[in-house]
Amino acid sequence: MEQKPKSVSSFSNESRNAYVIRQLTGSLLSLLKEKTIPEISVSQLCDAAGVGRTSFYRNFETKEDILKAHIGHLFRDLRKEWETGPGLPPDQLIYQVFSHFEANRDFYGLLNERGLTHLLKDAILELCGFNPEQDVVSAYSSAYAAFFLYGWIEVWFRRGMKETAAELAGHLKNRV
Repeated sequence: MEQKPKSVSSFSNESRNAYVIRQLTGSLLSLLKEKTIPEISVSQLCDAAGVGRTSFYRNFETKEDILKAHIGHLFRDLRKEWETGPGLPPDQLIYQVFSHFEANRDFYGLLNERGLTHLLKDAILELCGFNPEQDVVSAYSSAYAAFFLYGWIEVWFRRGMKETAAELAGHLKNRV
């Protein structure tokens, strides 16, 4: 008896997973334009993404986790910039951060509009090098820098992102 070759998907598990994550992320961002996150059910999200609930729960525990993952993805390039430019003056670092937010204005504006800017906190803490295992001075210094930055970002969002990254960096330079 002759065996037929198995049909193998052209997608690897990793490719399928990346596809699911992209679909869920895009669909959640689209739905957030019309509804708040509590108003969006996981079923509705999965239907919009064209994926099953199992795929959602294989990758995320909550809808907010999708946004956190997207923020982490967006912050990767920013972290690389910070790592390659140690010792830059604070106004230059601030400029890099606010330029990042300007470049992704639609996404961050949506987070602000939906009251989800708190999701940025962990990414900013990580960007500033916070680690709870650090010595006391380093831990509190990096937390201070992170929350200083987070405060500026939140106020900037609330003001409608009127100022440019260069203007904000200039304001900082005039204060230090």
